[in-house]
Amino acid sequence: MKIVTVTEVEYIAFRLAKDMLAYDEPIPDFSSRFPNILESSLATPFQRFSKKSLYPTLISKAAILFYLLIKNHPFQNGNKRIAMTTLLVFLYRNKKWIRVDTQELYNFTVWVAQSPRTVKNETVKAIQKFLKTHLVRLEI
Repeated sequence: MKIVTVTEVEYIAFRLAKDMLAYDEPIPDFSSRFPNILESSLATPFQRFSKKSLYPTLISKAAILFYLLIKNHPFQNGNKRIAMTTLLVFLYRNKKWIRVDTQELYNFTVWVAQSPRTVKNETVKAIQKFLKTHLVRLEI
């Protein structure tokens, strides 16, 4: 399974955004991210305990990655946007995609961001269900 690295997140979230975005929302410099939170959010889906993966499937890895990038708030600005983009890159690198209306994906992302931390497990399960519903094999 292919991962997404910090360097890739820097590229997709900052360099690409600065080049491609047509609106004036400020994008802070990548170095202004909160120390180690991004790194932890990217590593968690691949953690193992007693030689067993804590997140054994692509969907479980994608769900916790998406959740953590939103809820851990590794950046001063753009956490939802970066989480969506990183999720799409992770799925693409693993020959999957989500076939969903842009507005529905946006609404779901906002729902995850607004979810209380006290229902983390339920929220991650909801993300898994969302992904299962919309996941398709990417024909490259």
